Amino acid sequence: MLTANRLSFRYGARAPYVLRDVALSIHPGEIVGLSGPSGRGKSTLGRLLAGHLEPTSGTITIDDRAGSNGQFHPVQYLHQSPIFATDPRWRISRIIAEGWSPDEVTRTELGIDDSWYARYPHEVSGGELQRVALLRALAPGLRYLIADEITSMLDPVAQVEIWQFLLKRVRQGLGILAISHDRALLERIATRVVTI
Repeated sequence: MLTANRLSFRYGARAPYVLRDVALSIHPGEIVGLSGPSGRGKSTLGRLLAGHLEPTSGTITIDDRAGSNGQFHPVQYLHQSPIFATDPRWRISRIIAEGWSPDEVTRTELGIDDSWYARYPHEVSGGELQRVALLRALAPGLRYLIADEITSMLDPVAQVEIWQFLLKRVRQGLGILAISHDRALLERIATRVVTI
């Protein structure tokens, strides 16, 4: 179980708190929806859980143990705009290889074409690049995925395809924190919805 216990965060000793005493848990095979107005710290919480930020106070544990083993982090963060999560100088093949060498079945399930591998991030669509970012995050050792508005900028067909793929992974034990302003989406996919 991924657990945040009394988690607080602020950007500097004199800055106001973005998050204060947050408690949250995500079980394997569960999607927890996270909603709330803009500016409440939803993305900050996601980055904390994935180890991109250090909490000001409080703890984050996986199965009652802190942190990762220093290699692949078992909690991965997917950004709303994947263009900001990829190096524009790298080809798609290198971006994916940064995480792992995926099998053909997973690539096919995500609809990733081999022809994309020779391209740069700006040479594929936003939906295609989000699939690439998702594929990279699915490296062996992934236990929890922070999905921060990952389909909000995509067309309805791409949204359905990505969430159908993720729901299959959830049935196989993946835990997901789904951050979204789309309450209807969260009501459809989430085991439970938390508001901050």
